[in-house]
Amino acid sequence: MTVSLEEYFRTTFEDKLLVKMPEREDDHLTPATRLLEKRREMAEVEQALAAQKEEFQMKMESLQQRREELEKKEYQLKESLLKFDKFLKENDSKRARAVKKANDEREMKKHKDKEIIKLKEDTSIVLKEKEKLQRKLVKYEVYHKYMEKVLESGEEFHELRDIIMRYDTLTATHQDLLERELQNQEFIENQRQQLMKYSEGKDNEILGYNNQLSGLQTRLDKAESLAVKWESKWTHIKNTAAKKTLLLGRIKMATHNLYQIVKKHQKQAATDEDTTEQLHQIQTFLMDLNQITAEIKKMEQTGTSIIPPSSS
Repeated sequence: MTVSLEEYFRTTFEDKLLVKMPEREDDHLTPATRLLEKRREMAEVEQALAAQKEEFQMKMESLQQRREELEKKEYQLKESLLKFDKFLKENDSKRARAVKKANDEREMKKHKDKEIIKLKEDTSIVLKEKEKLQRKLVKYEVYHKYMEKVLESGEEFHELRDIIMRYDTLTATHQDLLERELQNQEFIENQRQQLMKYSEGKDNEILGYNNQLSGLQTRLDKAESLAVKWESKWTHIKNTAAKKTLLLGRIKMATHNLYQIVKKHQKQAATDEDTTEQLHQIQTFLMDLNQITAEIKKMEQTGTSIIPPSSS
């Protein structure tokens, strides 16, 4: 494509800038006709150069505006990536805290389970003690009957009140045991209900945390998808910028070729490498060409002949 562009500028401008006179078979043209032909060719060259200059200026302005837009989009994209990275770090921190809290709750539940096992063991001991006392009571009833017989037949107890007091003492002891058993049963029941409520509450909290983790995972998946999308856009922006850079390089090459054509016409060496300076010298050349054209027109208006006298 570089060769085609160079060939285009050469074929478009070289012949016009050098203002070559077309070869004619007829050598009998009058000086006036030749002057008109030369004026027409210079006008065509001037018009073509003006159009090319305007088109080049418009392309340069469009390229500059596009470059500024790309730089602005690049800055906005970097800001979005920084905010997104901060968002991911905050989510990781929240998830770590949630996992730590769930582990603490699990350890507390294990501790409560151990307490329940201990209470069950204590209850079993109390039940065994109750059975032991009940067996003693049955045994003491036998002794009570025996004591009645003894009271009837012996002199050890003088009154039945002594035996009744003995019975009251045993009854009070039995009642105390029953009350202790009832208290233990109520305490166990309360502990069981509290454990159930605690377990239900913690199960609900765990379910809520699981739902929250699911939502965070969904948001993370969306964020990763969005990151892939922005990465694709960034790649597209870089590719577009590369194409614009290539186009700018081709424009510089075309300017350099045009500059060499001008220097060749001026029979001077092309020493300047700066594109802006090359454009400036091209513009100077065009201005000189316009001045020459204006002088020719002025001389025609004043009637001054610009055709050298013939050698004959």
